[in-house]
Amino acid sequence: MAGIGLRANARADSIADALARAGGDVACLAVLADKAGHPALRAFSARAGMQVRLVPRESLAGIVTLSRSSRIEARFGTGSVAEALALVGAGPGARLVGPRVVSHDGLATAAIAERMDE
Repeated sequence: MAGIGLRANARADSIADALARAGGDVACLAVLADKAGHPALRAFSARAGMQVRLVPRESLAGIVTLSRSSRIEARFGTGSVAEALALVGAGPGARLVGPRVVSHDGLATAAIAERMDE
């Protein structure tokens, strides 16, 4: 499961780059529910044939992450949106493979989580 954070001006290539940098060979992306209509997300998921799991913003509060941004923590209640999305999307017992990574253009972040029982 990959958690994806996007800025408003992110492109499909931004997502692809962040995911590649995270080392992701995943079948599903977890994103904030309010990003469901983001053009880059729609384009990337269609091109890559990936499922998208929409996660409500309030589900991120209190999720412990490897990375920590005080700005993100104040806004979302967690240290990293991408990391928290990956953990929530993967479900109970999930762990992060590593910290979030940022795309070359700084417009997308990605983190990968896996279930311990898989």
